[in-house]
Amino acid sequence: MQTRQTRRSFLQRSTLAASALAFPFVSSARVLGANGRLAIAGIGVGGKGWTDITMCATEDIVALCDVDDARAAEARKRFPGAKHFRDFRRMFDAIGRDIDAVTVSTPDHMHFLPAMRAIELSKHVYCQKPLTHTIEEARRLTQAAARKGVATQMGNQGRSHPAVRRDAELVRAGVLGRVHEVHCWTDRPGRWWPQGVDRPSATPAIPKDLDWDLWLGGAPERPYSPSYVPFNWRGFWDFGTGALGDMGCHLLNVPDMALEIREATRAEAWSEGLTEESGPRSCKVRWDIPARGSRPAFTLWWYDGGRLPPQDLFPKAKFDGNGVLIVGDQDVMLTNYEGGGTFRSGRTAADFRHIPETIPRHKAAWEPGQYAEWISACKGGPKTLSGFDQAGPMTEVVLLGNVAIRARHAIDWDAKAMRVTHSPAADRFVRGSYRKGWTV
Repeated sequence: MQTRQTRRSFLQRSTLAASALAFPFVSSARVLGANGRLAIAGIGVGGKGWTDITMCATEDIVALCDVDDARAAEARKRFPGAKHFRDFRRMFDAIGRDIDAVTVSTPDHMHFLPAMRAIELSKHVYCQKPLTHTIEEARRLTQAAARKGVATQMGNQGRSHPAVRRDAELVRAGVLGRVHEVHCWTDRPGRWWPQGVDRPSATPAIPKDLDWDLWLGGAPERPYSPSYVPFNWRGFWDFGTGALGDMGCHLLNVPDMALEIREATRAEAWSEGLTEESGPRSCKVRWDIPARGSRPAFTLWWYDGGRLPPQDLFPKAKFDGNGVLIVGDQDVMLTNYEGGGTFRSGRTAADFRHIPETIPRHKAAWEPGQYAEWISACKGGPKTLSGFDQAGPMTEVVLLGNVAIRARHAIDWDAKAMRVTHSPAADRFVRGSYRKGWTV
């Protein structure tokens, strides 16, 4: 009976996934034919923003918005016909009617505000991970995107890797049996950026090319420091979401596609070096993920800053800097954010050739493919596989881990009400607030 249920569940999910990708959705945005060209604006075009906007260069790049002229210089040279802005609000006011879609590649605390403004104007949105800075923001973006019917994609590029999609197909098909644990880990922070630090005390001069007030955006006002810009903001709570927010949405690609990471009921965290300003130097987090349809409940675990899952879960494996273990009652898969899972039993991919491919693959290489899928969806094609309807709920679970870290005690979570049920003090980490002038 268990085998029949697993197979039936797999077929039902496969049919849903295939139908979601096979049929366009109705959008209130301007929809072009497959041969039309989108007018795309980049919000944040240095660093990762450079990758995001250049990956969309098959279309018309009509505007480049960045608070740092030096960081924007390369993109301005690459797209000489694009209009230049520092403030996305002024950009939308000036040429909003001429924009079809935007990429949002800003620090985490400034994902929600431009993305929501774009959606309310019926613009398609590609937004970097984690989707938002707070749980409430993720919920609101998910709801707004559904209401407006725009094409969306979160920037966890590995989700478009054929090997990731194959790993998810195999787990869906039941090759591990009933999954009861998922373990994810990363070598961030420390090696990549500092955490467990206090607010910098020095107040050097603001670089002439940087508009510090616009960089702060909705965040509380504070003096400029090179400890934040251009990259180490990730470790500070006012701007980033720490190692968990940065890598969680990557490492959960396979588990989410296979099992649906949704609506945790409880989260608990153990950490070292946590401060009021910054995420911990290392932590371990546990979530209880409830049963969903025919998929049973399971436990999700996270480790960072040098912590790793128990080696006896996969005794002969060497755990690299980033990884995922999916533990079933028949086998265990070891994989990562680019897929290519191996099995504790010693089975190989060749043993599963009989299991059909049910998740479409894009003809482009996996990273360009994620952008190509979004562009196709903007033009009325199939839905993306990391649209906000998928990315939003997963991001909520990831950010709930940060709530547990900051609360410093286990929390029970009412996902429907979006509320920590017994701790008003912890509930304050669920929602954000914005400086005057930075609201939607």
